[in-house]
Amino acid sequence: MSTILIIEQVLNGLQSGVMLFLMAAGLTLIFGVMGLINLAHGSLYMVGAFAAAAVAGVTGSFLLALLAALAAAAAAGVLVETLVIRRLYAADHLDQVLATFALILIFSEGTRLIFGSFPLYLDIPSWLSGPVTLPGGIQYPLYRLALIGAGLAVALALWVLIERTRIGIQIRAGENDREMIAALGVDISKLYTLVFALGAALAGLAGALVGAIQSVQVGMGEPVLILAFVTIVIGGIGSIKGAFVGAILVGLTQTLGSVFLPVLFRLFLEPATAMSLGASLANMAVYILMSLVLIFRPAGLMGARA
Repeated sequence: MSTILIIEQVLNGLQSGVMLFLMAAGLTLIFGVMGLINLAHGSLYMVGAFAAAAVAGVTGSFLLALLAALAAAAAAGVLVETLVIRRLYAADHLDQVLATFALILIFSEGTRLIFGSFPLYLDIPSWLSGPVTLPGGIQYPLYRLALIGAGLAVALALWVLIERTRIGIQIRAGENDREMIAALGVDISKLYTLVFALGAALAGLAGALVGAIQSVQVGMGEPVLILAFVTIVIGGIGSIKGAFVGAILVGLTQTLGSVFLPVLFRLFLEPATAMSLGASLANMAVYILMSLVLIFRPAGLMGARA
């Protein structure tokens, strides 16, 4: 097995991880501040992808497509929070699950009504297409490197927002004692709307960025949502740092497992059996990782201990 292949797959895992972080960060913010289980978060990922594909198809501009994804997902988030979610904060978690599951169906059928059932395609811009030569002579797609850079830049900006700004102080205070910050004069409803819109915008951005390397289709957000939940459980619910660490671990585990486990089993088993068993274990790898983390650190890697 060549060193070049290993490095390429590690980079693929990092790219997958930083995109997953954009989903998980919004999800953990919403749950940490509002205590809300939002199953419709994957639908906002889909909204961003479809908005980007539609705008890119009309204008031919990838940057305008990204702005459209951010705006559309944030607007959808504000609309959902104002009309539906705001009535669920005091509700039981089961009510939240049922209501947000209904939103998944509404978004899916609404998107199918507007765009049809066939997938859309978002082209990689010419200035980000083609490979780039890395040290050691490794050829790697420039767009995937750009995704890693964009994800890291967003992670840094989000950390600055949460840790170094006044609104970040309010968000962190809202996680710990929402009644107290309301008593101190903070408009808690506006804060909740802002947090929900921010989480929705991050999900929409992730959908738009990933939409250029896969098809944009109805239901594309649900598999990513499941991995985002796994990510925040591993990292610690309510922790942005935990979401980042968990996303990188999940991305690397999923990518490296799908490539190298079948190769490993071929040393001991027949090729067909090795491929089948390796693929099955690769799909299970992130859940095994989550189980191991929960055994030794029930609150997650960076979650607050009781």
